[in-house]
Amino acid sequence: MQLLLLASALLGGQATRAADESPAAMAARYANEVAQRLNPPEPEVRYYGVLAQQMLQAAGIALNRPQYLVLVDRSPQVQALLLFWLAPPAGPVLIGASPVSTGRIGEYDYFETPTGVYAHSTTNPDFRAEGTFNENGIRGYGLRGMRVFDFGWQPARRGWGQGGTSAMRLLLHATDPDRLAPKLGSVQSKGCVRIPATLNRLLDQHGLLDADYNDALRAGQHFWVLSPQRTPVADAGRYLIVVDTARTSRPDWSPSPFGPASRRKRTPR
Repeated sequence: MQLLLLASALLGGQATRAADESPAAMAARYANEVAQRLNPPEPEVRYYGVLAQQMLQAAGIALNRPQYLVLVDRSPQVQALLLFWLAPPAGPVLIGASPVSTGRIGEYDYFETPTGVYAHSTTNPDFRAEGTFNENGIRGYGLRGMRVFDFGWQPARRGWGQGGTSAMRLLLHATDPDRLAPKLGSVQSKGCVRIPATLNRLLDQHGLLDADYNDALRAGQHFWVLSPQRTPVADAGRYLIVVDTARTSRPDWSPSPFGPASRRKRTPR
């Protein structure tokens, strides 16, 4: 596949520089900069790539240019994120994969992370973590300055009481580096998607999901949440896709964070 050279840009008066990055170079950055990584084999990459395309099609979304997107498998036996670069009609290219934590049902105010295709938009502005501790001594969004990606209010299954569905704020964010980051790869959150801090920085620094922000910058808007030092890619995307493969056992490429003893032999989907 011929890789695109990314053009430089100065957007809307806010100091930003486009990274001269091919998808291969971004994959190298992922490997070098993201501390918690997974290595899904090629058949799994193809499987999730097809899932991403099917989800987009079901949502009535036709990509008209190359772009990055994030896919999350919320299955308790997987709990993984895959960052893809798509350039239709060619197949998806895997940039990297990492463990995540999605919603854990069974406790009050805990939701099951909803499945679907969600757009990252300036309609639901991002914010940055304050890095403060809550009543449980946890920095819920991670260290100060971590970007919190907001995908708006979404209907989700309540994991307590009589169940049912309510609206929850779907966020993609880092988490407490000491107490919760080591648990990535297991179901832990109140419904949001927790990711490694180093992956958060990669998405933030290169604006991989900032297509809508970039459009608004060109129109003259300004966003305090965007760093003046960021180096946004030309192929910025906007979509978070959440799927549930409903696996009954843990695949070898996505081990449990609690050690080998909790891993089981892989079975067919």
